[in-house]
Amino acid sequence: VSFAPIVAALLDTATIRHISTIAWSYSIANIDVPDLFNVHFVNQVTIKCAKKNVGVDSLSRLHQWNLWQTKEKMRPGLQSSLQDSCYKAFTSQETHPSKFQNKIVLYLLSIGVEPKEEVVMDSGYSIDALVTVDGRTIGIEVDGPCHFIGESRCPLGATILKRRQVQSIDGIELISLTHWDWIKSACSTEKKQKR
Repeated sequence: VSFAPIVAALLDTATIRHISTIAWSYSIANIDVPDLFNVHFVNQVTIKCAKKNVGVDSLSRLHQWNLWQTKEKMRPGLQSSLQDSCYKAFTSQETHPSKFQNKIVLYLLSIGVEPKEEVVMDSGYSIDALVTVDGRTIGIEVDGPCHFIGESRCPLGATILKRRQVQSIDGIELISLTHWDWIKSACSTEKKQKR
């Protein structure tokens, strides 16, 4: 049973927060529904964004949905003035490198790789570290526990979407360094040193 007809019927009465969350969820799942994400949808988003002060979270989710529509699905997206507002909101969020990320950067420096930290890509995503190896640009995402559901190894929707969109839109290879891989690597190195 498709959820899209129900969402379409509620567009006129839903808040921009609800609409942006639904659009973002479809983007994460990469479920294409042209009957939902059409001119009426874009018009409702435009009207609702013009009526009141829209939160950064809603605008950021709309930016990611717009990337999905225009860059991944090659469909029309939001009006250009709203696209600009969404991009500004998405890129305005401060980044706070974790201790884990700082360890990775220090390690990269110790092996002679000079990463550029917190690089904002054309898509608006901020990459934890960007390195060049053998002429290839590689993005490194340091994915600690907060990037996963509970204690599982299943990434959150935001992490899934970022990984997919950075690779498909910005065209760079993206490596995810997870906390469990780092711990496993550190333990392995420690065992080798003890031998």
